[in-house]
Amino acid sequence: MKSKLSNLPAMNRLLSLDQVAEWQEKYPYYLIKRCLEESLDELRTRILAGEDLPVSEAEILKRTKEGLASIYEPSLKRTVNATGTVIHTNLGRSLLAHDAVDEVLKAARSYSNLEYDLDEGHRGSRYHHIRQIIVELTGAEDALLVNNNAAAVLLMLTALTKGKEVLISRGELVEIGGAFRIPDVIRSCGAYLAEVGATNKTHLKDYQAGISEQTGAILRVHTSNYRLIGFTEAVSDKELVDLAKSHDLPIFNDLGSGLLVDMQEYGLPYEPTVSEMIEAGYDLVSFSGDKLLGGAQAGIIAGKKEYIDRLKKHPLLRALRTDKMSIAALEASLRLYLDKDRALKEIPTLAMITASQEELLSKAKRLKEEIDQLDLGFKVSVTSGKSQVGGGAFPGVYLDTSLVCLQHDQYSGTELERQLRLSPDHIIARLNDGLLSFDVRTLQEGENALITACLKDIAAKG
Repeated sequence: MKSKLSNLPAMNRLLSLDQVAEWQEKYPYYLIKRCLEESLDELRTRILAGEDLPVSEAEILKRTKEGLASIYEPSLKRTVNATGTVIHTNLGRSLLAHDAVDEVLKAARSYSNLEYDLDEGHRGSRYHHIRQIIVELTGAEDALLVNNNAAAVLLMLTALTKGKEVLISRGELVEIGGAFRIPDVIRSCGAYLAEVGATNKTHLKDYQAGISEQTGAILRVHTSNYRLIGFTEAVSDKELVDLAKSHDLPIFNDLGSGLLVDMQEYGLPYEPTVSEMIEAGYDLVSFSGDKLLGGAQAGIIAGKKEYIDRLKKHPLLRALRTDKMSIAALEASLRLYLDKDRALKEIPTLAMITASQEELLSKAKRLKEEIDQLDLGFKVSVTSGKSQVGGGAFPGVYLDTSLVCLQHDQYSGTELERQLRLSPDHIIARLNDGLLSFDVRTLQEGENALITACLKDIAAKG
C-alpha cells in the first residue's frame, strides 16, 4: 500500500506533461488542476481502502480527461422517443413545429421588440405579441401569458380571490405533476378552499349551498389526467356559469392541457376546447402551451378583459412572466391554428396523435427492413400495439399503433434497453415483459438511422 501511495506522481510533475499543456488550449488551467487533484485524491482514498489499483501517469491522465469531459458535457441531452407516448413529460413534452423553431432562433440571435412599440417608438408590452392571436382563436376578450398553467392558476387565485373562499367540487381536487395538488395551490394563494359535493357526484344544489358572503369565486378544474366512471354526475358548464352570474361571482376554468381543435373526428373521445369554455361564459380559462396545443411551455389565460386587466396589475405577474423565446415559439405555433389542416399537419403533437394506421404500419415495416439489412442476428417483427397521448391528456385512451419488436440471442430485452438508452443518441424504447419494442408513432424523420447505428455499435461490442 505504501509503495503504491509513494508511486503517485507529484502535482508539479503532472502539470508539466505535454498532454496537460495541450488541454490548456481547450480547458481553463484551474479546472485542469482541480480535476488532476480529484483524480489523485480518488486513487489515494481507494488505495487506502485496500483496493489494488494501477498507479501510473497514464491512469491519472485518463481519469482527469474523463472528469474534464463530464464538466463540459451538456446535462440536457437529445433523446429518441420510441415509447409511443406523444406528450412525454419526462422527455420534454411537445416538439415544436419548424416555423416555431425558426422564430425561436431569430429571437435568440437578435434583439427584438419584446417590450418595445415599434409604431409609437416607446416601451410596449411583451403580452401584446400573443394577445391578438389568442383572442382570434378562442373568442376571448383578452389574453395573458405566464410561464406555465400552474402559474396561471396561481396568479388568477392570488390576484382575484385572496382572503376569500374558492368553491370547487371534491371530484376536481386533482394532483398534477410533481405532487402539486389543487387544494395546496388554493391555500398558497391566500384563499380558502370550500369543497362541495362528493368525489363521484356533485349537484348544482351543492354549489348553491356552498355560496356565502365569504365566497370569492367558483373554480372548475378539468380532470384531464384521470377519469371518474360509473356512478357519477357533474354540473354542466352552463348551469355552473349561470349560478355564478346570478350571485355576481367570477368563475374560472382550469382547462389544463388546452385543446384548440376538436379531436373527435380522429377517433378520440370528447374533450372540451378552449373556445367552447369561453363561449360557455367562464370569466377566465387557463391552459398549457406545451401539451395538446403543441407549443412552448407557457400558461395561457384567456377571458374577460376586466379580469385580465386586474391580473396585469398584480406584482406577482412579473415573477411569473415568460421569456422572449417562449413567446416567439408560442406565437408561431398559434398562427398555424388559423388553418386547421395546416396545424394538424405541421404541429408535431397533432400530427403524431392523428397519424393513420396505414402510415404507422408503413413506418414500422420500413424500420424492420432497415434493421434486417444489418444482418447482425436481430430478430425483428412488426406487431400491433397501443400508444398514448400523454401529458395528462385523454387519460385511459389508447391509440392503435404499430410496434417493431426486437430480440437477440446474446442480449436480453433489459440489456438492449439499457444499451440503447445509454447510447450517444439516448434511444428510449419500450420494455414489456422482457420484450423490447419501438413504437413508430413518436419516431421522427432521420431517427431510424440513429437506431440502426446504435444497434451496429451494440453488435460490435458484443
